Amino acid sequence: MEKTKKVHEGRNIKRFREMLGMKQETLAYQLGEAWTQKKVSQLEAKEWIERDILEQVAGILNISPEVIQRFDEEAAINIISSTLHDKAGSVFYNFSPIDKLVEAYEENRKLYERLLESERDKVELLKTKKR
Repeated sequence: MEKTKKVHEGRNIKRFREMLGMKQETLAYQLGEAWTQKKVSQLEAKEWIERDILEQVAGILNISPEVIQRFDEEAAINIISSTLHDKAGSVFYNFSPIDKLVEAYEENRKLYERLLESERDKVELLKTKKR
């Protein structure tokens, strides 16, 4: 009888947030006023996340909620490992797919930071105009 491994949604949120180079404080800010770094830390400790919060976090991380719900790091490593060591595999890359994924996440993070800075500038401009 095969055991079904449970996916830890909070841990997956943490993994994707870290891949994007995003701090807990940044995620808390994006989630809204009721959120703090401590609350994000508690969220990442939860095995199961409420659907509405999961959708909101997934939107901020620019991934689908299903990715968070289904991602199994151990399975991903096993697949990559068996593909790399399987001589019968017909597809070989001269680049690391993981490196390409990390590069894409890094570009996404940089874009996010530029967008956030732009929004901060807009807020400052509006504050200046009100005076």
